Amino acid sequence: MTLVAPDPARTVPLPLREQADVRDRWLTQRLLDLLPGLMDRAGIDLWLVVGREYNEDPVLATLLPATWLSARRRTILVLHRSDDGVTAAAVSRYPVGQFLPAWSPVDGEGGAAGQSQWAEVRRIVEQAAPRRIGIDVSADFALADGLSHTELQQLTEALGPFADRLVSAEDLAVGWLETRLPEEIAVLDRLNRLVREVVEEAFSPAVLTVGETTATDLAWWIRQRFADLGVEPWFHPLVDLQRAGVSPVEERGVLLPAVPYDVPVEPGDLVHCDVGLSSLGLKTDSQRTGYVLRAGEDDAPEGLRRALAAGNCLQDLTTAELRPGRTGNEVLAAARAAAAAAGIDGDIYSHPVGFHGHGAGPAIGLWDEQGGVPGAGDRVLHPDTVYALELSVRVPVPEWGGQPVRMALEEGIALTAEGVHYLGDRQTDLVLVPGG
Repeated sequence: MTLVAPDPARTVPLPLREQADVRDRWLTQRLLDLLPGLMDRAGIDLWLVVGREYNEDPVLATLLPATWLSARRRTILVLHRSDDGVTAAAVSRYPVGQFLPAWSPVDGEGGAAGQSQWAEVRRIVEQAAPRRIGIDVSADFALADGLSHTELQQLTEALGPFADRLVSAEDLAVGWLETRLPEEIAVLDRLNRLVREVVEEAFSPAVLTVGETTATDLAWWIRQRFADLGVEPWFHPLVDLQRAGVSPVEERGVLLPAVPYDVPVEPGDLVHCDVGLSSLGLKTDSQRTGYVLRAGEDDAPEGLRRALAAGNCLQDLTTAELRPGRTGNEVLAAARAAAAAAGIDGDIYSHPVGFHGHGAGPAIGLWDEQGGVPGAGDRVLHPDTVYALELSVRVPVPEWGGQPVRMALEEGIALTAEGVHYLGDRQTDLVLVPGG
């Protein structure tokens, strides 16, 4: 009998052992299929990723086998681009998954072993004779800036004259972190659907008792539900309320809900949540909004529905500008100009998502940087990347006496050669919560 591996996109969340098999298979495929082209694009001949236990380079965690939960002692990964592809070697005390073992310690870590480890790195570099040696240092991206001061100092000393060939691997590290396999995108689609299912359960009478349940209660219920399902949040869920007669607080141009988190949900409330989960080494980041029906209502007031429609329109205007080859700042400027022409009062602050919730890659605005983001916003968009399309609009609601509502939306989207695709179900209608 032939055993067929489960399709992780259909069976998320998987048991931990099966997750490890999938993640290791993905890593092999990424090393073989993605890394050569990414190294060529960045002009890097040899990439050194170095980290010590409890002080890991963020990139290192994405290269380790699934059974490694952190670096061990000093772990040095060497990725050399040649005509045959990429040779992946580990200068490490312990075997590192798919990486070729390239060193064995000869003494205590603080003595000859530490010296011989760096000497092996020097030997590999001399043999490879790379023109440009990439190291993870970056002024714009913390995720690409993982080489510690001590490791850089010791590496520079060990390389001697080859140290002149050290360059920032920012382009390569960001490319590695932001680029997704088709199967990874399929899993992110399923994870986003799982988020929607959990939130809709949280906004149902099975969980939300109007007049008793608070925003804090809902946030903790969502977190517990994720844990029960075998997935983890990468940040504590946020649940907040907007209510007629309780004007939002404006802080640096942003409307913030003024209803306390420990106040019970009431009929007529707008209930909003921001959640992100982690599974198979991937993260999601999305938001959902519901409306608590008043007595006699079978739908939300038209003003709230128009606010959501305005948010959907801003999403459309933004995705229309998402094209490979443009920078994040160019997308932001074009989308904001289109929004102004359409009479939409809103902000755009979208970001890459994948290995990390706030991932490395082109920033398309920040909530407090609507004129463009220096550095991160100047990066070019590439296909086969995933973003959290995050934005908000401010709309006065006639049924609330003209009180402004901040409608915040966030959806996972994939940018591929075919265009932009939503991951999971895009919210175009408010989740209706029975008012009891």
